[in-house]
Amino acid sequence: MINRRTTMIVNIGKIKLGWGQPIVIQSMTKVATTDVDKCVKQVKELTQAGCGLVRIAIPTKADSEAFRQIVDKCDVPLVADIHFSPARAIEAIEGGAAKIRLNPGNIKDQDDIVRIIDAAKMHGTAIRVGVNEASIRELGKEKVDIPAENRVHLMLKEMEYYVRLFETNKFPNIVLSAKSADTVRTIEVNRAIAEKFHYPMHLGLTHAGLPEDAKVSSAVAIGSLLADGIGDTIRVSTAGDPVKEIEIGREILKSLGLIETNEPELIVCPTCGRCQVDVVKLATKVKKFLKKIDKPIRVAVMGCIVNGPGEAADADVAICAAKGKGYIYRHGKKLKSVPEKDLLKTLEKEIEKL
Repeated sequence: MINRRTTMIVNIGKIKLGWGQPIVIQSMTKVATTDVDKCVKQVKELTQAGCGLVRIAIPTKADSEAFRQIVDKCDVPLVADIHFSPARAIEAIEGGAAKIRLNPGNIKDQDDIVRIIDAAKMHGTAIRVGVNEASIRELGKEKVDIPAENRVHLMLKEMEYYVRLFETNKFPNIVLSAKSADTVRTIEVNRAIAEKFHYPMHLGLTHAGLPEDAKVSSAVAIGSLLADGIGDTIRVSTAGDPVKEIEIGREILKSLGLIETNEPELIVCPTCGRCQVDVVKLATKVKKFLKKIDKPIRVAVMGCIVNGPGEAADADVAICAAKGKGYIYRHGKKLKSVPEKDLLKTLEKEIEKL
């Protein structure tokens, strides 16, 4: 059981973020914001996949005008992604953003940040304060090459500066985020921020790569922090189809018991020289069958007696295969011995009984 860290509650449209609230998966549209129809279509695809917050890039005034239309056509709270331009931030707030993603390091004038805060107060908009390693202010000074071991300290120092600025201006409706493309530094800086502040936190890696490359590094960084009880919203950043981000994010949460789903879970033994049936072939067929099941049952397909009965005890229904046959278990109790050719059909019948 993971004990989540205690934080303030931040309202993002109809969503409450923070301690005691479900962890929210978010993603970002990857089509031109000015193409309103395509953008709305992608928002709806993400929502159907399990996305709770969708972020949209607002680099130009035309994007701000399109964003206002998109807000009117979508039910999910939308986050405006802002860099460099205070004007875009204020336009997005006035256009109905539930939250804006602000990287204060890219807005150099403190008075501009205060103007954004004032607008957010007026409209009840939350602000994500994002400090990225790539935009640490010291990195921009004469292109100084800061050693990697010092960057976590600088990110924390920068976050503290911005949090105090928001607190001085009496604006508590903030979510904190510190990201790096480096897995270890991402874990380190977020642990440090979680220890120092009590605001909700957004987790993710920057530039995580193609889905097949991003999956492991994101799971390590995000999963490590979630296991520590840190994190209230997550994004797995990958190149390409944003729905893939949601799928990976759900897998991470599911593996830690942090999300309730109606999806079945399939456990398969890793196979070894003791196996006397084709476990992979059998498990592949079971997985295909489970796509039709809308219930959070646990099914195990095991290849021998070593781990089989133990895994079967923790599964709703299981196969423990042997030479030319297999044993069917339900809730850890052995029901019957079945010829190898009938294993799949018998297992399917037992699953349907559940």
